[in-house]
Amino acid sequence: MGILRELDVGVIAAPMAGGASTPELAAAVGAAGGLGFLAAGYLTAEAMGERIGRLRALTDRPFGVNLFVPARDTADPQALAAYRERMEREAARLGVEPGAAVWGDDDYPAKLAALRADPVPLVSFTFGCPAPADIASLRRAGTEVMVTVTTSAEAEAAADAGADALCVQGAEAGGHQASFEDAYERTIPLAQLLAEVRARVRLPVVAAGGIGDAAEARRALTGGAVAVQLGTALLCTPESGAAQVHKDALLRQRFARTAVTRAFSGRRARALANRFLAEHDGSAPAAYPHIHHMTAPLRAAAARAAAADTVHLWAGTAFRAVRERPAAEVVADIAADL
Repeated sequence: MGILRELDVGVIAAPMAGGASTPELAAAVGAAGGLGFLAAGYLTAEAMGERIGRLRALTDRPFGVNLFVPARDTADPQALAAYRERMEREAARLGVEPGAAVWGDDDYPAKLAALRADPVPLVSFTFGCPAPADIASLRRAGTEVMVTVTTSAEAEAAADAGADALCVQGAEAGGHQASFEDAYERTIPLAQLLAEVRARVRLPVVAAGGIGDAAEARRALTGGAVAVQLGTALLCTPESGAAQVHKDALLRQRFARTAVTRAFSGRRARALANRFLAEHDGSAPAAYPHIHHMTAPLRAAAARAAAADTVHLWAGTAFRAVRERPAAEVVADIAADL
């Protein structure tokens, strides 16, 4: 894959949907020799285009855009109603109402059309593998395509569909598990998953999950990755758009561990283990994006109130290494001994 192999520094900014991945963060990582990424998840096609325009005004370096692949609506209405009752009690504490538990395609067709009409260097996909025809259409437009995978079987499916590269996400990763389906928790550590994927697929791979320092980055590159992806490590940079309550929880070590939960969005994701996670994890149904929309007003209100016990605090297992410093310094420290 041309872009990944031509990087000055084998470091990629993870696409973190929901506000953390700003054009400024992507530009800073690119200026440091790595690859910046924009997260298009939860955005309309129009908003995605606006952020691409802002990034192009900031840099002439290559960059990527990440899309969520929509799944079928299989949510259980009774389970959603029961979880809403729990959320109404949480919402009352914050003076808001839960949102409507609705399915949506995240404006996926419109985003694909926009990216074909106005191509970017790289498009990556999360939560599934796009149709081979969609991959082919992006490649005809001059865009390289990367698919995020969590098992070797997913890696084979992505290769068969025509992907140029894979982002291999180990269980250590913060935020949502990028699995093609959410039937079970992904528990394979990054090093093991890299070995399994490379044994079955001959595509360039990017390593993601638990990479918080140069030693972890070297381990991933030694394991066959062409680059490493940083997410949690970039959350507390000034260029990050993460909520201040999120940054403070990481910097002040408010919570002792991370855990994987459906409590915030209806899809498994790794977060700092706060009160909300502990109280609601066992009750949250497998219903994404329904639960994401249901809890969105609560999470927004909790962020405004700096209620760290209630808001979603996505974080990988290397969260203790996070420091408040510019993105260029984070990239330089990781890349120093690569």
